[in-house]
Amino acid sequence: MDKIKILVVEDHNVVRQGLVALINSVQDMTVVGQASNGREAVDLFNRQNPDITIMDLRLPVMTGVEAITSIRRNHPGARIIVLTTFDGDEDIYRALQAGAKGYLLKDTFGDDLMDAIRCVHAGKSRIPPAVAQRLADRMGGPELTPRELDVLKLIVAGKSNKEIGNLLSISEATVKTHINSLLSKLGVTDRTQAATTALQRGIVHL
Repeated sequence: MDKIKILVVEDHNVVRQGLVALINSVQDMTVVGQASNGREAVDLFNRQNPDITIMDLRLPVMTGVEAITSIRRNHPGARIIVLTTFDGDEDIYRALQAGAKGYLLKDTFGDDLMDAIRCVHAGKSRIPPAVAQRLADRMGGPELTPRELDVLKLIVAGKSNKEIGNLLSISEATVKTHINSLLSKLGVTDRTQAATTALQRGIVHL
């Protein structure tokens, strides 16, 4: 029986080595490549053409979402499972929009990971109920505009309205308009809550 060829993408050495050892202990699977950043992941995928890629989201050089997007651009049939500690609805939404076929959290049991690999290899998706609920909540909410997202990132960075206006080359009045709009869309009442919500949901990352 042909083994499922797997590429593991994880920047933490101990976690990556543990995943590789776990996968290689399973009779119908084998790890054909390991990458510690998004750029390596894309290069290794092009060389190895794995059946399944296990991808973290927080990666140096190129993020997981960027790597998924790049891989799927050249290999539309690529089957990628996100394995991450991040359960924010925006993280989930962006990963699945990029083309991931599965989204698992790192507290997943080994057997569940193996089942997910086999499921995605068979052409299906694997989204746990809790993750699916967060995705449903995200799909039902209003979208931030690109400019509102720019403003939100600068709020998280601790910038004042004046500093935001200078950095984005817009007036303070326009900054206030964008802030009022994004506060409404996020369902919060002030800048501090906006920053906290943005980080919790994965809309903005430090």
